[in-house]
Parts: sequence; C-alpha cells; structure tokens
Amino acid sequence: MQSERKLIILAGSLLLLMALTTTLRAQQAAPQSQGPLQLSAKQAVDYALANQTTIKNARLDELIQLAKNKEVSGLALPTITANGAYSYSPVLQKSQIDLHNFDPSAPEGTYQAVAFGLTHNMTGDVKLNQTLFDPSVLVALQARKTLEELVARNVQKSEVDVKVAVYKAYYNVLSANKALTILKGNIATLDKTLSDTRETYKNGLAEKLDVDRLTVQMANLSTEITKLRNLIEVGTAALKFQMGMPMAQAIELTDTLSTEAIAAQTVNVDGFNYDQRIEYQVLQSQKRANEYDLKRYKMKGLPTLSFNASAGSLRGSSQFDYFKNPTWYGYSTLGLNLSVPIFAGFQRKRQVDQAFLALKKTEQNVENLKLSIDLEQSQSASTFRNNLLTLQSQEQNMQLAQEVYTTTQIKYREGVGSSLEMSTAENDLLTAQKNYFDALYNTIVAKIDYMKAYGKL
Repeated sequence: MQSERKLIILAGSLLLLMALTTTLRAQQAAPQSQGPLQLSAKQAVDYALANQTTIKNARLDELIQLAKNKEVSGLALPTITANGAYSYSPVLQKSQIDLHNFDPSAPEGTYQAVAFGLTHNMTGDVKLNQTLFDPSVLVALQARKTLEELVARNVQKSEVDVKVAVYKAYYNVLSANKALTILKGNIATLDKTLSDTRETYKNGLAEKLDVDRLTVQMANLSTEITKLRNLIEVGTAALKFQMGMPMAQAIELTDTLSTEAIAAQTVNVDGFNYDQRIEYQVLQSQKRANEYDLKRYKMKGLPTLSFNASAGSLRGSSQFDYFKNPTWYGYSTLGLNLSVPIFAGFQRKRQVDQAFLALKKTEQNVENLKLSIDLEQSQSASTFRNNLLTLQSQEQNMQLAQEVYTTTQIKYREGVGSSLEMSTAENDLLTAQKNYFDALYNTIVAKIDYMKAYGKL
C-alpha cells in the first residue's frame, strides 16, 4: 500500500511538473508580454531541477521501478483465468472395435467402426493458481525497497550533477559580465583621454604619435569587449542548455560576484562521513541489490509449491442445440504442484558464481570510491584555498594597477607624462584585470567542487 501510494504521488507530481513546464514555456513563447527572466543562481538551479531532461528521465526511471515493484507484488497473488472453447467436427474420426469384447455372443473378430465423439462440443472453465512457495518470488519481494532506494538515489545524483553544471555555467557568465562592466568603464575613460589628446594635438601641444598610441589602445579595448560579448553569448547559451531552458528566452542574472562574498561563504565540513556523498549511497544500494541477486540464485535450488483449482462444464451434441436448455456436465479439480530441481547442468552454480563476483566487484568499487572521495576532498580543499589566496592577491594587484593608471592619466593631462607611460599603464591594468577575472572564476569553480566533494550541494 505504501509503495502504491508513493507511485501515485510521484506520478501526480510528474504530471503537475510537466503541466507547469508547458505553461511556463507557453508564456516564454510570447516575449512581447514580458521582459528578461531574472534569475539568481539558486533560481537557475531550481529551474534546472524542474526542466532538465536528465532529471526528468531519472524521475521516470523511478516511476518505472515502482511500477515493476507492483508487478513483483502481483507474483504473490493468485492468478485466475477463464477459458471457453467450441469445436465443430463435420467428419468424426472412427476407430475399429471388436464387438466380442462388448458382447460375448458375437464371434471373435467381428469388427465395427465406431465414432467416439460428437459433432458439436463446447466447454467453459475457470482456473486458479496460487504460489505457496517460490524462492525467486520471495527474494524479489524482499528486494523491492532496495531497488526503490537505488532509483531514488540515482535521481539525487542526477540533481547534484545538474547543480554543479548550472552553478559553473551561471558564474562563468556572471564573471564575464563583471569583466565587461569594468572594461566599459576603461573604454569610457580612455575615450575621454583620446578626445582630449586630439584637441591638444590640434592646438599643437601634443604629437600625432600620442594620438595614434591612444587610438591603438582604444582598438585593443574594443576587441577585448567584442571577445567578452561573444563569451557571454556562448556562456548564456550553455547556461540555458544546462537549465533545460529554450534559447529564445531572454534572461538576466541578478547575483553578484566578489572576493568578499566568496571568502565569507564558509562550508562546514566537520563530521563528514561517506554517506553524505550521493555516489557512495548509490553504490551501497547497488551492493544490497547484488546481495539479493546472489540470494536469489542460491535459493533457486529449493523446491517450489503451488496450489491450483479449476471448475467448468462441458457438453457435446450431434446438433447445435445449445440454446434449447441443453444439459451441461460440470466438473472441478483441486491440486498441489511440487517442483523439485534435481540437476540443471550446473547452470545454477554458474549463476551463483557470477552473482558472487558481481557483488565482490561492487564491494571493490565502494572501497575505491572512498579513496577517490578522500583524494577529491584533499585536492578541492587545497585548490580552493590557493585560488582564494590568488584571487585576493590579484584583486590587490588590480587595485594597484588602477591607481597607477589613474596617476599616469593625471600626469599626462598636466603635461608631465608621456603617451608611452599611458600605454604601459593601460596594458598593465588590462593584464591585472584579466588575471583578476580568471582568478575570480577559478575560485568560484573551486568552491563549487569543494562543496561537492563534501556532499554540500
């Protein structure tokens, strides 16, 4: 009853989810009535959990397993079948009999051809079969809960994988947007400097070389902005794909990304145990499923016992007169069927060996996963720590490069600095900014991997 209730709830939830998804996509098909869809990182993940095909398929697999469990439960219930048959024999088969066997007064060897049967025959019966003891059915009933856990954990694993992919795609676009904002500020400042230098050149107080250098810098900045816009466009498309969102839907990312925010988000990793990792839970469920498989083959050598019963009626006639209140002859039978396996060509032993080896392989995978988790945690913790230090250092370096650039600008405008100094300061600032953007994205990705390693996603 509990499994059936769970099946109904999951099926209803999936139908509701599909209806909501259809409604949302129908609304998205009319962009003139709405602006860009604003999304925080959490909202992007929630959208993906509701719309990503991988998760939908995993949930369908869960429903399929629940339906299979109901099918297994039916093996323990009786089966009832009703049968009806009619046959017409225009020419009856005859057999010769010795009349002496029936009438001693008849001479021996007096043969007579006799038809045993009637032209019209009709029968109807109802049969019942109830399994009383079958090892395979018993083990299948015991394994139902484990198989439900296995598919449920596969759903959770799919959700974790989708979360990782969406978070990384989201912050990739977010860091690129931040870089674009800063570069737009740079190009606005450089554009003003170039305009002032051109006026100064017209007045004969600056060289044409100064204007050319600034023009080259402006072109380089414009190229970088074009690259960033292309990166944002491709990254946004990748984000929508990871979310299961139509490409035509416009989105706007609302989260902010800063060194302080990344450093302030602490992850409590105390008291970690392997059960916090969904991959470990999946393997544990798989191990229990293999144990039931081994048990099933071992018990295959036990006998099976079933109860059967049937009841019916039949009538034969030389004419088709079944609707003239004819006489029917009823019958009924009750019985037990015991099947004892004696020898099956060592097939059961080979099946037991295979199931045993599959169980051992799963146990080895569990131990290997523990080592992999330990390594992943060690590497992710070290990577996150080092990337955070690098990010903090690059942020300070970018601020220093900005101060140098600002000071060089002031000197140039006051006529005590050269355009070469301006060009050098601009290049140093762009390099520092690029290093900061790279460090920012690498740190947030390392943070996501670190959280995943400790089962915190």
